[in-house]
Order: sequence, then C-alpha cells, then structure tokens
Amino acid sequence: MSPHAPRLDRAGILARVPHQGTMCLWDAVVDWDATSIRLHADNHRDAAHPLRRRGRLAAVHLCEYGAQAMAVHGGLLGDGEDAPPRAGMLVALRAVRLHVARVDALPGPLEGAATLLAAGPSSQQYAFEIRHAGELIAEGRAMVAFAAPVDATLAQNL
Repeated sequence: MSPHAPRLDRAGILARVPHQGTMCLWDAVVDWDATSIRLHADNHRDAAHPLRRRGRLAAVHLCEYGAQAMAVHGGLLGDGEDAPPRAGMLVALRAVRLHVARVDALPGPLEGAATLLAAGPSSQQYAFEIRHAGELIAEGRAMVAFAAPVDATLAQNL
C-alpha cells in the first residue's frame, strides 16, 4: 500500500461517490494510486441486495461493481477539491467476459480492481477485474461520460 494512499472504509467511499445506501456496492478500498484501485465487498450474498432479481444476483451485475470501482477511484483522485462527488453516466462496456453465471452463492468477499486507461475533462476509461477467492470471475473495460460543467457567467444570464 502506498504511504499516501490509506485504506478507506465504507464511510470514506460514501463521501466520494454519488452512489448511496445499498447502491454503493464496495465496502473498502484495499489500495490505490494515481492509476489504479483495489477494493473488496461482501454484500453479494445479501438477500436485500438492490440488484437481485428473483432472489439471484447475476454475473452481469459485476459490471456495476467495475463501474463503481471507477467512481471510487475518481472520487479519490478528486480529493482536495471542495466539490460534491462527480456524477457520470456509464456509456460503454467493451470486452466484457463473465466467468460465472451467478454471484449470490459465492462464499467469500469479492475483490475488485480497476486501472485507468484514459482520462479527459468529459470522460474516463478503465479496465476492471472482479475476483473471488483469487479466481477471475469478470473482466472488461468501461467508459464513463461526465456532464459538461455549466459556465457560471452563462448560468447567471439565464
């Protein structure tokens, strides 16, 4: 772990992302730096998980875990700014590979990792991996787009 990147608990995550309540899927940041993050979660077995359908949590929902890993990393990179968490919209998933069908029956915590591939003022692209007990269960790339900031002068004239 980097000396400048302390472990972050759920409260710290909630302070940095737009996802709140049970829709915030990660429990802790294990490690992070300027280009990557590692996290873990243990909520996939919870019967009240917000993404469950008919009592099951499908592997496709691991894409949301990947996207939220990106959001947590972005929130950590934004520390020091007096701004609320920056909301974005997931606009693309690429090269997604799911290696399990369901997630809800996995006995141990989920381990997530995301690596920043490209960043600009209006979007970011990451590669993500989700593992269980060290075994790769999902991987892919995702892009998030941010709303254009409102020009303060323009907003005053509206």
